[in-house]
Amino acid sequence: MQISNAQFRAIAHGDGPVMVLAGPGSGKTLVIINRIKFLIEERKVRPEEILVITFTKAAAGEMRERFARLMGGKSCRVTFGTFHAVFFQILKYAYHYTAANILRDDQRYQILTELADGQRLEYEDEKEFVQGISGEISLVKNEQIPLEHYYSSSCSEEVFRRIYQGYQDRLKKRGLIDFDDMLVYCYELFDKRPDILAQWQRRFRYILVDEFQDINGLQYQ
Repeated sequence: MQISNAQFRAIAHGDGPVMVLAGPGSGKTLVIINRIKFLIEERKVRPEEILVITFTKAAAGEMRERFARLMGGKSCRVTFGTFHAVFFQILKYAYHYTAANILRDDQRYQILTELADGQRLEYEDEKEFVQGISGEISLVKNEQIPLEHYYSSSCSEEVFRRIYQGYQDRLKKRGLIDFDDMLVYCYELFDKRPDILAQWQRRFRYILVDEFQDINGLQYQ
């Protein structure tokens, strides 16, 4: 596929941040994989210093495969992954987490159901209520909203805070983290440990984010 002048400008961008605005089917993935190649071959950047973030595991896999084909199968230690995969990798080094520490969906549902039952609430659909509470917990974490300033749409503020705190207490006692905690804990780690932050900044000197417009506040920070 021929690369246009506009695409080449993004591929060959020099130092400093750049945002590429492009519509569906305009070759964003083509630009990203060719930029990686350009950084390695023309700018002499070490592959292990390049981090590529996508929003889904499937997208990360596809981009990795397309990049491998572009490089003719040559092995390159570029890191491809989702926000959660990358952040969990960082937490693994810091706290020695394993897959066993990740909260499963069925565990999350059971915990929230038990906590809701403990509040003796009346609702028409238990599943719908628990899903609503689950979504609100994710919102509070991802947007870093102080719990005392959040007003729940599923129940009273007092009930929501008790469920939220009970949920976090149970996770802590079991040594578990949910997917939102991967972002929260990684941010807190970097905020409290500038030495660890500096290590990862040296490791990943070039960061490429696909679908950047979809990131939330915590991912941006």
